[in-house]
Amino acid sequence: MKQEQLQKYAELLAKVGLNIQEGQIVFIEAALDQPDFVTMVVEECYKAGAAEVYVDWSHQPVSKLSSQYQSLESLSTLKPWGRAKWQYKADNFACRLWLESEDPDGMKGADQEKMSKARQAIYPEIKPFRTALENKHQWCIAAVPGKAWAKKVFPDLSEEDAVEAMWKAILHTSRADGDDPIGAWKAHNDDLDARCAYLNGLGLKYLEYKSANGTDLTVELLEDGIFAGGNEKTLQGGVFNPNIPTEEVFTSPKAGAVEGIVYSTKPLSYMGELIENFSMRFEGGKVVEVKAEKGEELLKKMVSMDEGAARLGECALIPYDSPINESGILFYNTLFDENASCHFAVGFGFNECLKGFESLTDEECKQRGINDSMIHVDFMIGSRDMSIVGVTKSGERVQIFKDGNWAF
Repeated sequence: MKQEQLQKYAELLAKVGLNIQEGQIVFIEAALDQPDFVTMVVEECYKAGAAEVYVDWSHQPVSKLSSQYQSLESLSTLKPWGRAKWQYKADNFACRLWLESEDPDGMKGADQEKMSKARQAIYPEIKPFRTALENKHQWCIAAVPGKAWAKKVFPDLSEEDAVEAMWKAILHTSRADGDDPIGAWKAHNDDLDARCAYLNGLGLKYLEYKSANGTDLTVELLEDGIFAGGNEKTLQGGVFNPNIPTEEVFTSPKAGAVEGIVYSTKPLSYMGELIENFSMRFEGGKVVEVKAEKGEELLKKMVSMDEGAARLGECALIPYDSPINESGILFYNTLFDENASCHFAVGFGFNECLKGFESLTDEECKQRGINDSMIHVDFMIGSRDMSIVGVTKSGERVQIFKDGNWAF
């Protein structure tokens, strides 16, 4: 891949993804797959005005060994240095960038029961720091090619060619393969803003999903809910793009107000393993039954992590003819596959999907219907024939999606 294009991508992540301002502190989380590109990003962060940039390196095989050999007690404990790092991030509202590159099968064979219990145990220790950062810092999730991930996506290519093909796919779907990626993202954000404005003007109370694969689901929306998409804004006014790529317009539904069944249309990579061809049936707003051709036990563990893990936290609207879906590539990575077509997420919802959330406490947002959970897991449900009808508070029915794409 041409260095010039990678430099533009690095600049995009620093200036549009994070939108770093003078004097801010930046933390980057990355694996050992693309150190040269990470170095580019660090330089672009400093050029954008960052005062400090730190990289937390990881290596999936080491993480797997830790899960195997460390005791449950050790894995469940937030160590003093980990607590200090979280505190530093919270005190400074640090910008955070994740560069994903892990092998979708990299944690296969790990003790998922042990890992789930560890996550459940450590979550209460981390949550106060996450709450302190929520809507107060810029963050972004993007991707770089890892060798194992690239070979998973392009199994018929050599390792070198697979990585090159992966770079091309990432840059294209991230709107970063042209002469002016920053300009392309301005136009894309403007389009998403216009769609949000239309939806927010309808006064919707329900969304009804139907597809020939068996999906038949009714989702109640929040009384004061809003649709969002593209760039977001911190409480201090900082604008950033949390996902590169993104194609979605999303909202958080009313917790505990979903009825029906939904079928996945792409595999879900969760905790380093794949869950394939699955369904979830909701009654009284909660998942009461899951089925999967592969990974059913892991799916059951996922929706039982805590009480909110069995409720919807997000409804995302994405046209079936999105650039990611049109690429014909199955990325085995939620950041990309969730933006191929419509998706849901079980787990926590987003306070910013409530009007006036700025003046509400976290607890008040929960009382108004924002779901709370330690997890937020997106899964894909969009199909070529999907229909989504919105029902307004006055009972009017409005076609939102027809044949898998926007109806307006």
